[in-house]
Amino acid sequence: MDPGFSNKSVSPSSEWVKAAGNQRVLDEKARKLYSLPLHEFRKEPYRAAPLSPDAPIPGRDLSISQREVRVRDGSTIIVRIYQPLKLSQNHLLFFNIHGGGWTVGSPESEEGQNRIITVRNDAVVVSVDYRKAPEFPFPYALNDSYDALLWTLANAKSLGADPTKTIIGGGSAGANVATVIARIARDEGVNGIIGQILNIPVTCHPDHYPSGHKNSSYKENMDAPIVDAERMRWFWRNYLPGGGADPLASPLLDKSLAGLPPALVQVAEMDPLRDEGIAYAKALEGNGVDVVLKLYPGLPHGFYIYPNLGATIDYYQTMVNWIQGLVKSLQ
Repeated sequence: MDPGFSNKSVSPSSEWVKAAGNQRVLDEKARKLYSLPLHEFRKEPYRAAPLSPDAPIPGRDLSISQREVRVRDGSTIIVRIYQPLKLSQNHLLFFNIHGGGWTVGSPESEEGQNRIITVRNDAVVVSVDYRKAPEFPFPYALNDSYDALLWTLANAKSLGADPTKTIIGGGSAGANVATVIARIARDEGVNGIIGQILNIPVTCHPDHYPSGHKNSSYKENMDAPIVDAERMRWFWRNYLPGGGADPLASPLLDKSLAGLPPALVQVAEMDPLRDEGIAYAKALEGNGVDVVLKLYPGLPHGFYIYPNLGATIDYYQTMVNWIQGLVKSLQ
């Protein structure tokens, strides 16, 4: 699997250069926020990424609702449910785990993506609001998401979905949790998971990166826009305070990837997580998993928060097309 990125220094794409000025201001503000004590940081309101002007509209194109789900410790969490307006009991089911370094974000973090998949893939999308670190460190995000997945599968018919046509997906830290719960579901004999979508995935703690894989993206993208190397380490300190080499937190360390569902892995070149995303795609492929690796040269982690970038349009359509191809291949 050739990732197609050169060994030369990373340069931003021409379309990213146009967005970079605005993002530079946002990054400077973010670095100040991430240096605050957590109780001060939490006072800042979270703002989801803007939607494109042609994004599907609730009431006209789809419906959106929320449900409470009880998890293993007796607590309740929220899932956000996106449904086609013409509802049957046979829709594809997409279970999404949002990004945000296990620390920030909400089910609306990937709102554009979730609406698009609902409409273009005629799917029911369920996005989970797992509890956040550092108040709820590893394995809370993992356990909450897995419990919500089991609830979703058990209630799929009432939501209008077919539980035997389930895709698990997520972005960044959400992709990390998504592929791990796919492995847990495999081990526990949970049926119906036909694919996984791993967007700009976190796959390994930077202190435990395995030998034999290229590992230069943290250094090359130390000061990258949106998520730089230090912010990623901050996220890890929140989620996994002990910093251990646990494959349930760092799936690249997992020696038992065989039998996982087919995967779409999307990776950005100007991202500290670039190399671990590519390495994980190779590891899956090496274990017999069908993998499509999509690369975005000259773009940073989370570039899709800019909805009008051509790459963002491509990013969403790649997911739609991959889902369509996967479903067709199983018919």
